[in-house]
Amino acid sequence: MTPETRGTETTAAEEWQTLGARLKEIREYLNLSQHDVAAATGIPRSAVSDIERGIRKVDSLELRKFSRLYRYPVGYLLGEEAEEIGPASALARAVVDLTDHDR
Repeated sequence: MTPETRGTETTAAEEWQTLGARLKEIREYLNLSQHDVAAATGIPRSAVSDIERGIRKVDSLELRKFSRLYRYPVGYLLGEEAEEIGPASALARAVVDLTDHDR
């Protein structure tokens, strides 16, 4: 680490915290319980809780399950992409599930 970058690099623990916070924020925004997420992904509810608190690591397959369920890119979940969670984002994600007749 150089003097110029000291203090700007994130630790692995901070990255797990960021991931967990984003997963929890999205889950709550979508009005899903941890039980709902566990049932949809096959990840135990206790593991979902630990992941959201940043105390359990997530493997790539689990991350893909979260990404698909929440309809957010993996990069956003990892904190690499900024995306606002708002009505327009939610509407765009909801439209995907509509049939052609419902659209």
